[in-house]
Amino acid sequence: MKYMKLLAVLLVFAAGAAGAQHIDFDEYFEDCTMRVDYCHFGNAETEYVSVDHVYKQGKWAGNPGSCIDSFNNGAFYIKVYDVATNTLIYSKGFNSYFGEYATTEPALKGEQRVYFETALIPWPKSAVRFVIEKRGKDYFYYPLAVQRIDPADYHIIKEKKAENVRLVKALSNGDPGNKVDITLIAEGYSSEEYEKFAKDVKKYTDLMFTVAPYKSYRKSFNITGAFVPSMSSGVDEPTKQVYRNTAVDASFNAFDTPRYLLTENLWACHDIAAAVPTDIFIIMVNSTRYGGGGIYNFYSITTIDHELSDHVFLHEFGHAFAGLADEYYTSQVAYTDFYPKGLEPQEPNITALLNPGNVKWKKYVSKGVALPTDWGKEKREALEAELRSMYSGMRKKVDALKKKDADAADIEQTKKSCMADMNAVRAKLDSVSASYAHLDGKTGAFEGAGYSSQGLYRPSMECLMKSNAGMKFCTVCEKAIERMILYYTK
Repeated sequence: MKYMKLLAVLLVFAAGAAGAQHIDFDEYFEDCTMRVDYCHFGNAETEYVSVDHVYKQGKWAGNPGSCIDSFNNGAFYIKVYDVATNTLIYSKGFNSYFGEYATTEPALKGEQRVYFETALIPWPKSAVRFVIEKRGKDYFYYPLAVQRIDPADYHIIKEKKAENVRLVKALSNGDPGNKVDITLIAEGYSSEEYEKFAKDVKKYTDLMFTVAPYKSYRKSFNITGAFVPSMSSGVDEPTKQVYRNTAVDASFNAFDTPRYLLTENLWACHDIAAAVPTDIFIIMVNSTRYGGGGIYNFYSITTIDHELSDHVFLHEFGHAFAGLADEYYTSQVAYTDFYPKGLEPQEPNITALLNPGNVKWKKYVSKGVALPTDWGKEKREALEAELRSMYSGMRKKVDALKKKDADAADIEQTKKSCMADMNAVRAKLDSVSASYAHLDGKTGAFEGAGYSSQGLYRPSMECLMKSNAGMKFCTVCEKAIERMILYYTK
């Protein structure tokens, strides 16, 4: 029997149910994994969850000493209660594909979509109440779905899901229970490209530990590549009418954003990741195109052969692992009002600065740096807008000349003239940047973050969560990543 019952939206819990923060793992759990597959569907106004299947899998990858997640991050929370005592025995915050979809224009217009999601929890010894909570517009969490699960139920599936996976042991440091266990999943690699995947796994494993704070915690990680061949190399590129049969069905143009690369086939990913204890997985896409994505406690994904893939790999894993927000605000996104005005975002690295005297990263603010922090934003934006307009004008002039079959020399001269004008504007922009160079590496509150030019602030001028300008996280992001590493390992 499938657990296909449509689940209740409202539930009242006993007042003391969520009080305890430390749980004796051995009292409530066995050292293996319960996998709950469910459908998450609806639009911006209506939302439902229906549990599909429950599986028993191998060794639990999580830290037995960190059963309760107190980060208060994510649009959703998994919560598991012991039925007999109504004790909260496990919790974990996360974001999801559906959660992003609900903020897009089609969802706001009422278009229904269904996404297939998975929750991994420690195997309970007794019956539990499995709850998914959703963060409301007031930022409080409310029960969205509730399911009673009895580990003795014979309907729970115990078959192995990952017998055809070839593993690449990239980094082995011991017991999964006190390590961060990352699985790198091959996507878009043909059967002849196993050796290439093995080399890519080594390359990106080594890359991670060149950047702080990871480089100080190499011994805290286990990293394994998981290879299942795809029928062809690469992944779907819908706007180019290119479709490929691949291991986990990844595709560009998620939410009609060209660079946004995701997969909706999360269950296939978990089938592959089940071959080894996994806290979180990264999908490595065999493509030279720029793109990627990262969803908190869900997964991250990146192409691996673009010149900026190193940056994208680290940036997207920052989302998936530490729940970091995007600090940029000028690039195209599909979301509408992703962060409600007047409320403090839950992510550790952006703020609405509702209380400047008590900003969430107060202890890291650099001495002498004002909040908010003047970084020449208006001047920079005006000059950058002028450059974009000039570049667009140059393209139009060149296209017009080409249509007239103008001489190559005339076209080249037009380009040179336009470039000279643009270089003059770039010089002005460099001058503005130089006047604020004293803020490089400093922590303050710099307006422009979370897809919004106004009203949201980031901790520093530059960071891997803002741009591809450098291979460094800001202090606030470093500390957030470090806290997550310790959560899994201490």
